[in-house]
Order: sequence, then C-alpha cells, then structure tokens
Amino acid sequence: MTLHTDLAIGQYFERQVAASPDHDFVVYPDRDLRWTYAQFDERVDRLAKGLLAIGIGRGDHVGIWARNVPDWITFMFATAKIGAVLVTVNPVYKAHELAYVIKQSDMKALVIIDAFRDVDYVRIIRELVPQASTQQRGHLTSDEFPMLKSLIYMGPEKHRGFFNVPELLILGEHSPDSTLRAITADLHPDDIINMQYTSGTTGFPKGVMLTSRNILNNGFFIGEGQKFTGEDRVCLPVPLFHCFGCVLGVLAVLTHGATMVMVESFDPLLVLAAIQKERATAVYGVPTMFIAELAHPMFDMFDLTSLRTGIMAGSPCPVETMRQVIDRMHASEMTICYGLTEASPVFTQTNTDDTLERKCETVGRKHPEVEVRVVDPEMGEDSALGVPGELLCRGYNVMKGYYKMPEATHKAIDADGWLHSGDLGTVDEDGYYRITGRIKDMIIRGGENIYPREIEEFLYTMPGIEDAQVVGVPDAKYGEVVGAFVRKSAGADITESDVQEYARARMARYKAPKYVFFVGEFPMTASGKIQKYRLRDMAKEMLGIDLEVFPGEADGTGDSEAAAQ
Repeated sequence: MTLHTDLAIGQYFERQVAASPDHDFVVYPDRDLRWTYAQFDERVDRLAKGLLAIGIGRGDHVGIWARNVPDWITFMFATAKIGAVLVTVNPVYKAHELAYVIKQSDMKALVIIDAFRDVDYVRIIRELVPQASTQQRGHLTSDEFPMLKSLIYMGPEKHRGFFNVPELLILGEHSPDSTLRAITADLHPDDIINMQYTSGTTGFPKGVMLTSRNILNNGFFIGEGQKFTGEDRVCLPVPLFHCFGCVLGVLAVLTHGATMVMVESFDPLLVLAAIQKERATAVYGVPTMFIAELAHPMFDMFDLTSLRTGIMAGSPCPVETMRQVIDRMHASEMTICYGLTEASPVFTQTNTDDTLERKCETVGRKHPEVEVRVVDPEMGEDSALGVPGELLCRGYNVMKGYYKMPEATHKAIDADGWLHSGDLGTVDEDGYYRITGRIKDMIIRGGENIYPREIEEFLYTMPGIEDAQVVGVPDAKYGEVVGAFVRKSAGADITESDVQEYARARMARYKAPKYVFFVGEFPMTASGKIQKYRLRDMAKEMLGIDLEVFPGEADGTGDSEAAAQ
C-alpha cells in the first residue's frame, strides 16, 4: 500500500465535493442543521474569501478557541483553502494559558465564541488585549502580542474590535473567486496546515507543526481501520481542537466521503439521541464517555442498532466496558487507536474483527506506511518480543517539529527520523503492541521496575472498583512506592485496607499499593487524558511530602493523545 493522496487538504476537499455534492457532510442533530458537501463548500469559500479580504493569507497563523460549534469546521477548511495555519486552542484554557499560545504561536488572528463552561472568552480577550476596543479592526497593535492583528467572533453578535462571521461571509460574497482558486491550486501537501499544542500532561505546551500530508493520510488510514465507506455516519462527541476530533474524526470522514454527526460538548444523553436520530454507524469517545453513556438511566430507551464501529481511545479500556459497548451498544467492530499528536496522531490500531482481549489489552498493529520499533531506553537497542521498551515511529506521519523549539524537536525526533513517543510498550509475535506506561510513569521501587498499567488492569478485577489510576509516590526507604487512586462503583463500601489486601494476596507484594486514595473523579485534560502528574502532586499533598523531594515532570518528548497511558 502507498500513501492515499499527495493533495493538500483544500484541494482534496474540493475533489470530494465534486464526487458527492448532495451527500450529507456535517450534521448537528440537536440544532437540526445539516450541510451537504456542496452546501458546506459554498460556506467555506465565502469564509475563505472573507479571511483574504481582511488580510489573512497563506502561512498566517489563525487561532481557534471554541467548543465544537458548526463553524469550527468551516474555519478548518477555509484556512486550509487559503493555506493559513489553523492553531487549535484548548477550550478550557484560561487567560494565562491563552496568552502563552497567542504569543508562542505568532498568532495573527484569533477566532472565539462567547464562553465555555466557566471560561468567559470575551472578558479574557478584553483583559489581554484592551487595545481592541479602541483600534481599527484588522490593524490591532499590542506590545504584548505584536503579531496579533485581528479578532473574530464566531457568531452574529457584534463585539467592539471584533469581526464576526456574518460580516466575513458578506465580504466573501462580494469578492471574486479567482484569487481563492489560484491560492488553493498552488498549495503543497508538505505545507504546515495545522498546529496543535500538546496538552501539557508532561510539561509546558509545545506547538506541533502538522502538514496536509501528515494528517490527511493519517485520517484515511484511520477510516480504513474502521472499514468506512460513504454510507457511514460517524458520531463525534470528542473535541475538534484535538487530533481525536479533527483527524480521527473529520479527516477520516472526509477521506471516505462519509458523514459526521456532531455533538457540541459531550453529554451522554445527546450522544445517545444523536446516534438514534441519525442512525449513526460509528461513535467515538474516551472510555469515560462510553461508561457514562452505558450508565445513563435512559440508555435502554434508545435504538442503537445502527452502530457498527468507532474508536475508543485516550486511556486504557476496561474489559467490561468494551464488552458492554459490543453487546449493549451493538458496536461489534469497535477499534482502539494509539499514537500522539507528534505522529499526526495514530500509528497503531486494532482491527474491527480482533478479539475482545486484543481490543482491551493491546493497541493493535502498526498502520500501513509507518515503521514502529520497541527500543530499550538505556541501551538504544530493539527490545525482544514481550520485553518493554520505548515505542518509536518513523514515516509520513511524523510532525515537521515543534514551533520555534528546535532543541525539543531534536530531542523528540532523532537523527535517523525516529519519533520518540515517551511511552513504554511491548510487541508480540503477531505484531500487536501493548502500552505499559510512560517512561516517566514507570515506578522504580528499590530497584524493581513497576509498570502502572499492569497494576491498573489488575485493580479493575476487584469488585467495587470502577476505575483506578496508579502513580509513583516518594518514599524514603525505597525511593518510590505504589499509590492507587480509585473510583468506587456505585454502592461499594470498600476500604483502603480491602484494596491493599486484595492486591497483596494476588500479586507480588512490591507491586501492591502502599497508599490508596478514593476520589470521585480524576484530573483530566479537555481531551479526556488523565493527568498523572497531578495525581502525583495530590498524593504528595495528602501525605504531607515536600514537593522538592520529588519534583514534577519536566518536558516530555511527546504526549500520548489517542491511547492508553
């Protein structure tokens, strides 16, 4: 097999529009909004020409800070058609984090909505860029953000200093097509088209530079892994700012001429309703999303028999959850993906017909057109079958690098082009990879290497435990010992000693948790990844351990964006 396409995203999109103009492309069931490929293309063109009219062009960095509203996708394709770089911003960021990304990314324009959860976007912009209220739109001058020239509000409301989407669409209507057509025709698949900031589970966010060749081909292979056709309707409740939404979701749909069924912000009831209403054939989510859907008191009221496949990723999948997804949600061909933003992001995936055990215990086999190695982190040599080592990847999907961070780039991608994931894993004789943890997650207790994933999977077998996350806790005698954060099942009354005794009776004593902390929820990123460094900090605080004794993580080489950690 060779790469699917050498087109840039804007060019490829136009080809798909020509092939299936009247086929549904974007559907928002709760808004009763649907765009065919042709209708969406018309809106994209108007917005693209509007952006050109206000001075946004090829190579400019355009930030988007919003939940999954419909025009998020419009901006994704409009910037692609004019060769601008879409900088995706985590919707739960607050002022300090947003300021960092605006400045570090050299953002020329920022597109926002009004608010998300407890974050008032307009108020934050007013505080960060007060000049916007008095200066001419499109000609912003800020000492703090010298590259920022335009603010765009993604809605009809008027805010002083902002363009809004209706204005840009009108500008686009009155602009000729010729300029846009010339720019789109001249785009190259190796142009940087997307910049995503690693979610910061291991350090300060880094801007990952991704090209059309990277993410468009990766989207195709992800869709192939689910056996997508133009008849598939994919329910996407995962965030678009993240690879899970915009690559595994949007680009897998685009490359197969399929339909995306969008959910603006995760709500288990809205997901179940969207699947039934639109007869979705696939659904995406992290395990906690599927657990919430299955546990919803109205679950049995919905007809989910249209489901066939989808992707569960972001963290380890409990066997019982996968079994229920297959049996109760009818998604018998559910797949697991693994990768990291720096790899565009997926490089291993389970097959639709893999066994339950392989879907839960492995992250599948390598994707076509990529190479994968498991390497001893100390010796640099390939690990034997079944022996843990760092997962490395090489191929079309490896990022261009971190924006303005050459040292971090060289640390992540070695001289031979291998991307170092920072994750520990094994491979078996059939080519199936297992994730045993992150290099920094590995616990070293008195010289014994302990892999948190192994203990987490074991704790899932204990009655009364719904979910568990294991981290290293500092210890004067052993250096580190095992700490387990546990979410109890509804109605369970297990104690710390119950968990410890259950573990000691069934596994090597050094692996048994010395500390057990019961929690209602885990600290997570907006993309559903559990932040283990925060769990470590919580353990230290609860135990009164001096943080300086066991400093927090430094920058890692990569964040696992779509898989078990």
